[in-house]
Amino acid sequence: MKERTARYRVVTPEGVEFSFRLASPVLRAAALIVDWAVVSAAWSLIAILISLLGVVSMDLAIGAMVVGYFLLSRGYAVFAEWAWRGQTIGKRVLRLRVVDARGLRLSFAQCLLRNLLRFIDALPLAYAVGGVAALLNARGQRLGDLVAGTLVVHEPVERAPAAEAIGAQKHNSLRGQAALVARLRRETSPAEARAAWQALARREQIEPAARLTLYAEMAAHFREVGRVPEELVDGLTDEQVLRNVVDVLYR
Repeated sequence: MKERTARYRVVTPEGVEFSFRLASPVLRAAALIVDWAVVSAAWSLIAILISLLGVVSMDLAIGAMVVGYFLLSRGYAVFAEWAWRGQTIGKRVLRLRVVDARGLRLSFAQCLLRNLLRFIDALPLAYAVGGVAALLNARGQRLGDLVAGTLVVHEPVERAPAAEAIGAQKHNSLRGQAALVARLRRETSPAEARAAWQALARREQIEPAARLTLYAEMAAHFREVGRVPEELVDGLTDEQVLRNVVDVLYR
């Protein structure tokens, strides 16, 4: 058995290291219970409507029940994790998130694969297969996570970075844009915000060419998710755009 770790570290090609806190089995089980309760509540309403098919054919109603529950239980998890960047309602409540093990953006295929394989992880009962798989690897991955290349991490409340990490932002073109700032805060995960300010804090540790590439990719990402108007960042370097974004995310 491999030695278990509490944190997982990813090093980018630019040499920047990002650290994630792995979710404990207890937190994952609690999130699963919350999600089960959500699905059960929704199914209790949907089942009433499907049962009306029994007037036409009882076999049709039973078939619709089986298919309907499968689509709801699996579809809920797949689309919630995809739409909310690795979170379901249960994971949001417990501050957990599914992430790509390589530090890349989570894909729909990964969300689909890890949730379809829950049927194997749950065998023979009480997630025995998934539990054994999680115990046998240092990152606590069940079978679905191993195949999909994903991890479940815990995101505690983020503390604001030290002011020197992002520099004094006397003039920030994003500040005062209430809708834009709200959108950035809503669409940016704590891990993404932390990665951005860590990249700024470790500026001098990154080779200049790699730093330009890293900041350009990060600035482009935040401009896209925040739908930042070009006139607000016109004439700014990618580093300044990134500093402005981190400034409004944390302050």
